[in-house]
Amino acid sequence: MPHPYVLLSAAVSLDGYLDDTGPERLLLSSPADFDRVDEVRASVDAILVGAGTIRADNPRLLVNSDERRAARTAAGKPEYPLKVTVSGSGDLDPAARFWHTGGEKVLYTTDEGAGRARTLGLATDVVPLGAGLDWRRLLTHLHDVRGVRRLMVEGGGLIHTQLLTQGLADELQLVLAPLFVGTPDAPRLFGPGGYQSGRLRLLETRRIEDVVLMRYEPTAPGAGPLPSAADHHWLARACELAAQCPPSDTAFSVGAVVVAADGTELARAHSREGGDAVVHAEEAALAKTDPADPRLPGATVYSSLEPCARRASRPTPCARLILDAGVRRVVTAWREPDTFVAESDGSGVLAAGGARVVVLPEHEGAAKAPNRHLLS
Repeated sequence: MPHPYVLLSAAVSLDGYLDDTGPERLLLSSPADFDRVDEVRASVDAILVGAGTIRADNPRLLVNSDERRAARTAAGKPEYPLKVTVSGSGDLDPAARFWHTGGEKVLYTTDEGAGRARTLGLATDVVPLGAGLDWRRLLTHLHDVRGVRRLMVEGGGLIHTQLLTQGLADELQLVLAPLFVGTPDAPRLFGPGGYQSGRLRLLETRRIEDVVLMRYEPTAPGAGPLPSAADHHWLARACELAAQCPPSDTAFSVGAVVVAADGTELARAHSREGGDAVVHAEEAALAKTDPADPRLPGATVYSSLEPCARRASRPTPCARLILDAGVRRVVTAWREPDTFVAESDGSGVLAAGGARVVVLPEHEGAAKAPNRHLLS
């Protein structure tokens, strides 16, 4: 299901702590970085913190700049982003500043926690998620019901850990402060967990007074039927490649990317690449890989269009080429229509060969865009 773009935001000490154990909150960011955070808040649809952050820091989570709030309202948005919190127990202080400043608020909790929250009279919309907290269900509700397209997550460490280990974080904005905490029981940004393998992609580094901002993007594909945030990134790249295809009235424009399990890009290509009028995107991408590469069996092929099951131009369809390469996971945006081949079922061929096919329909529009002349 569609989710918002999830941006994790945090500041840490050089030894990885979010705070110390003193009675007052440890200020890790510089004044200029606090202003940057205010700018990011003004750019999103919702800001989320966990119940632990509300209890420990009693934050207001406001957009402080008058100019930025005015720009939001001029753009037809609420003056403040939606404020979101998560609590399994629903046991939160009704007097906390979170509830009494800014615009709308929503609490996601369990069925049991919802009853407790309503008894406390919290000034918020209470949304029960069932017997336990389900992040995918929460994000889907934010997207579909609340219209949230960009979500900023400001803590705490447990929530950041859960979103990263479940492959649901699209971006990490990390500010490194020039100090040490050194207290073993102080809160850390990330805890132990089953993190995805591989290195994150560095998007930006920026010096802001005496702190450094680092922006990272996860790259490791998902595993199994549930998509990761990186799956959306790679499929978007495949759709961008499709737009680079030489135009044709007799074949689809398709882009494909082959990505190893650790997030390393192995190859990319698009239809009719290199002057070959009949080469398919998946075919061209796989041709750039080493058939003996031990990473192929764990790789994912991202294709803007479902890999073909039958074709007239070459003897081997792309679904079979993918299986022969040892790849067992394919992510696509769009099932092949009957425009050129009736009842083509590349997904069925892949599934019969032991591969898993994940369809992300959110990208269908981008995949269809360079093919609109074939679909009218």
